[in-house]
Amino acid sequence: MIERHLAVERLRDRARFVRTETVRLSRIAGAGHYASSFSAAELLVALYYSELRLRPDEPAWPERDRFVLSKGHAAIGLYPILADLGYFDAAQLDDYTRLGSHFGDHPDMKKIRGIDFSSGSLGHGLSAAVGIALAGRVRGSDHRTWCMLGDGELAEGQIWEAAMSAGHFELGNLVVVVDRNQMCIDGFTDDVMGIEPIDARFTDFGWRAQRIDGHDLDAILDAFSDLPRADRGQPQVVVADTIKGRGVARMELSLDWHVGNLAGQDYDDVMTELATGLAAEVGR
Repeated sequence: MIERHLAVERLRDRARFVRTETVRLSRIAGAGHYASSFSAAELLVALYYSELRLRPDEPAWPERDRFVLSKGHAAIGLYPILADLGYFDAAQLDDYTRLGSHFGDHPDMKKIRGIDFSSGSLGHGLSAAVGIALAGRVRGSDHRTWCMLGDGELAEGQIWEAAMSAGHFELGNLVVVVDRNQMCIDGFTDDVMGIEPIDARFTDFGWRAQRIDGHDLDAILDAFSDLPRADRGQPQVVVADTIKGRGVARMELSLDWHVGNLAGQDYDDVMTELATGLAAEVGR
């Protein structure tokens, strides 16, 4: 229990680190996807510091787990994790999005160590993940393929074609994490295009589904540890209920912060809020 407590506290610290780095990098760029990164912070740190089988000093290791960030605009929250793990020098992020930098709004797998998928227009990440999982089966590898989806992109038909394919091919080595943060750039997802019940829709295509609080690190770790590693079987989906903008009061479930820019006193106030953890406290 003590070890678990220490692990959760470390992950909580790393989630705060993801949020503060997102704010810092956004100031360098002049704007950033704060809210989409904040909702996924706990999920990303649980994956990279606890769950994924990786070798940062050998980023092309064939047996590594693969991660597809389909909601690629949240890459601003992933880059600091990769730097922290040693994939590249953290100083490279000081020129984030500047001319000549490898680090853009969406990740480029040809330029950035530790990136397995170059994202862009949303909705096609799961199709790529299905292909990667099938390739692993052909090669006889037991690696897992993970894919993080945003709830907004679940309105894309390609997502459900890929979900149907994964169930048909019994891709037990495929895990999807849905960041159900309730909003997309056009507003609340339930208003733009109804997608519920998400877990039942996946199970209809042959998936095994769990639904958790995506900011509760104990729940996240339990869900991830409960996933069987298998070449064949039901693909797995973890629907994580989150809050877009989680951790900064002015950003939570606000239409104003899908993309935004903090400057002056606003920047200082948000960094103080994150440092003290007043709004980011889990279970408040």
